[in-house]
Amino acid sequence: MRHMRLLTLLLVISLSGPAISQSKGQGKARPQQMTQEDRQQMRNDMRDAYRDRGRERPDRGRPMSREERDKMRRDVEDANRQIRR
Repeated sequence: MRHMRLLTLLLVISLSGPAISQSKGQGKARPQQMTQEDRQQMRNDMRDAYRDRGRERPDRGRPMSREERDKMRRDVEDANRQIRR
């Protein structure tokens, strides 16, 4: 029984050590303020990213009719059946 108390005490001390060692001010780095140049560079980067985003998407063309969608669905189902065989 005495060994269990000692073991429990050692366990509590070892687990609480890191929590006790951290004081309120330590461990939290103060965020650095962005410079005006950094902010402007970020704005430019975001604007370029949004501008380029539309170019990368392929043209979808016209929407498929219900008959075309049904035919494509049947073709995919048939292809899946062929693969399983």
